[in-house]
Amino acid sequence: MRRVTLFLLVLTMTLLGWLPLCAAVPEVKWDKYSLMIDGQRVMPVMGEIHYSRVPAEEWGCEVRKMKEGGVTMIATYVFWNHIEEQEGIFRWDGQRSLRAFLEVCRQEQMPVILRLGPFCHGEVRNGGIPDWMFAKGCRLREENATFLGYVETLYRQIFTQVQGLQWKDGGPVIAAQFDNEYRGRGEYLMALKKIALQVGFDLPFYTRTGWPALRTPVPYGEMIPLYGDYADGFWDKEVKEGVGNYYKAFNFKAFRSSTAIGTDLLGKQEAKLNTGDEQYPYFTCELGGGMATAYHRRPYVYPEDAYSMALVKLGSGSNLLGYYMYHGGSNPEGVLHSLNEVQTSPGTANNDLPVVTYDFQAPLGEFGQPYPQYYSLRPLHLFMQDYGSMLVTMEAHFPAPQDLKPGEDQLLRWAVRTKDNSGFIFVNNYERLQHLSVKKGVILEACGIRLPKLTIPSGCMAIFPVNIEGIRYATAQLVARRNGKIYMMQVPGVPTTIALSDGKMLKNQKPNGAAQPIYKNIYLLSRHDAEHLFLGGRSQQSTSVCPYEKIKDAGTLRTIQRGRAKVAEAPKEEDWQQAAVYIIQLPQTFSADSSPLLQIDYRGDCARLYADGKLVADNFYYGRPFMYGLWRLLKGCTKLELRILPLQPNAPIYLPREAEKVAGEALNTVMISCEK
Repeated sequence: MRRVTLFLLVLTMTLLGWLPLCAAVPEVKWDKYSLMIDGQRVMPVMGEIHYSRVPAEEWGCEVRKMKEGGVTMIATYVFWNHIEEQEGIFRWDGQRSLRAFLEVCRQEQMPVILRLGPFCHGEVRNGGIPDWMFAKGCRLREENATFLGYVETLYRQIFTQVQGLQWKDGGPVIAAQFDNEYRGRGEYLMALKKIALQVGFDLPFYTRTGWPALRTPVPYGEMIPLYGDYADGFWDKEVKEGVGNYYKAFNFKAFRSSTAIGTDLLGKQEAKLNTGDEQYPYFTCELGGGMATAYHRRPYVYPEDAYSMALVKLGSGSNLLGYYMYHGGSNPEGVLHSLNEVQTSPGTANNDLPVVTYDFQAPLGEFGQPYPQYYSLRPLHLFMQDYGSMLVTMEAHFPAPQDLKPGEDQLLRWAVRTKDNSGFIFVNNYERLQHLSVKKGVILEACGIRLPKLTIPSGCMAIFPVNIEGIRYATAQLVARRNGKIYMMQVPGVPTTIALSDGKMLKNQKPNGAAQPIYKNIYLLSRHDAEHLFLGGRSQQSTSVCPYEKIKDAGTLRTIQRGRAKVAEAPKEEDWQQAAVYIIQLPQTFSADSSPLLQIDYRGDCARLYADGKLVADNFYYGRPFMYGLWRLLKGCTKLELRILPLQPNAPIYLPREAEKVAGEALNTVMISCEK
C-alpha cells in the first residue's frame, strides 16, 4: 500500500483550502488496525489542550507549537460548568468560545476530537458538572429523562458552536467522546450519542474511554474505546513514593488498558476489557504527558517517563498515541466560585487542586513553555508520521515476560511488531523511580533476522528496524523519510551498525547531522539533532534577575486537616493571611512580545502570586520553579505580591525526592527569561 502520512494529509487539505465540497473532504474510516483517510492508513499523534484554560489570543501560537512538536490531532474537553456555571446563562465569550477555537484549528489544519461530557473530570470542579445540577433531585450520569433533558440543552448549545465546522463541512471536528471514565450501563452512553445525533452531530467516528469496564456493553461499532496510562497519579491517597500500579506502564503487554487510572473515583480495577473491545483499533487518549499536583500528593514527572510510556505503547500495538495533557493551562475565573477540583464540592471531591494552575508538567506547560519531553518525543512523532502507515498493520509479539513486578531487572524488556518479512524491535530498559541495570550480551531477533549481540545501557529506549527501507537491520532508530532522504537517530550508548539489504555493512557510524549523509541517502543524527529536526531556528533566551523584598514573616499556621476524602486539605482563603509576603519588582523595559516568563525559585508548602490584589497564579511546591507568563498582566503593572505558606513538619503530603523537605519557607531567586 502506498504510504501516506497525516503530515501529507494536512498538506493536501491545505492545498484544497478546506472547501466544503464533498470531493475536497477526505473520507475517514477505521477498521481493527487504524484510522484510514481516503483509504490510506495513518497513525495520528493526539495532544490534549483545553481551550477554555488558555487565553484566546494565545490559541494560534500554541496550536502551531503543538504541530511543531509532531501533534497531528487535538483533543479538548468542553467543560459544562465553564460555559453554564449559572443555570440558563451560557457563556461562549473570550476563551470560552469553542467556535473561535475551532476556527483557529481550522486555519491551522488541525483535526479536533471534542470530549463532550457531560462528565469530564479534567480536575475541574465536579468534573465539569455545574453545582446547580446537583440540586435538581435527579440521579446524574444515568439514563433518566430529567438528567438527559439537561444534557440535550447542553449538547444543543455546543452544537451552535460546532455547526458548519464538522468534518463533513470541511471543518476540523472529526470525532466526539461521550462522558468520561464511565463504568455503568452502555445504554447511557448510547442515549448520549442519540441526543448528539438528533441535535446535528454527524461525525466520522465516536469514542469513549476504554476504562473502567462497563456493566453492559455498547453495541459494536458505535464508539471506539480509547485507553491510557500514567507514570504516577496525584489522585492516590498514599503519601509515599512508588505507590499504585504505574510501573506497569513501562512493561510491554498485550493488555490495552490501565488499572492505575482514577483509583480515587473508580477504586480497584481488574485487568480486563469489555468483551469485543479487541475488535477495535488500539488507540490511547490519555497517555501521561505529565501529571498534575494535588495538595496531598505532588508527583515530579521526568521526560523519560513520557517517552518510555509512548514507546512501550507503540511496541505493545497502539496505533494512535493520545497525550493527556500535551499542553497545560490556567483555570478561568468563575462567577460563583473557583473552578478547580476541591474536596468540598458536590462531586469528584477526592482531591484539592490549585485554584488557577493546570500546568500538568506537560510537554508544553501552562504558558506554552516547552519542557524537555516536548523535544524528546518529536523523533517518535516524526517516525509515526512517516512510517505509521507501515507500522499500523504489524502485529505485536512479546518474547519477554509481560507480568513483571516493580523494578524487576533480570531480563530486558522488549517487544516486536512484524508483518510478512518486515518489522520493528522495541527496547525499553527504563522504569520510573528504578535503576534498571545494563544488559550485556543481548540477542534481539525479528523476522528471522538476529541482530549482533548488544549491550543495552541502563535507561536505554530504542526502536530498531528490520527489513525496512532497504535496511536489513540497524542498531539506530528511524526518525523520518523526506524527499528521498532517510533520517536515523543514534541510540545513546549503543554503537551504530546499519546492515543494508544489498550486503553493505556500515559499522560504528558516528552522527553526521542532517546536512551530510553517512551513506547515499542515509543521514545519522545525534539525539539532540533528531529532537530538533525540521524545527528551523529557535529563539534564544536571555535571563535577568528580578529584585524582591520580604515585607512580612509568616504568622500562626493552621493545623492541617484531612478532608472529606481523607486526604490533607489545601489552605483556605483565610489561611493565606498568615503567609509570608514578598514584593517582586518588575523591570520597566521588558516587552510582552518577548514572551517574558517569570521563574520563582522558592521552597515551602505552597505559594500564590497577586497582581494589584488579584490572584493570578498559584503553586503547590514540588521541586520545580513557580512560573508565570508576564505578558498576561495588565499594562502598567510594576510589581507583584508573592505569598508563601511555610512547609510544616510532618505534613501529611507527598513531596518527591527533588523537593526540599525543610520546614519553613524561603525565596531563593526570581528570574525573568525572554526570547531574543
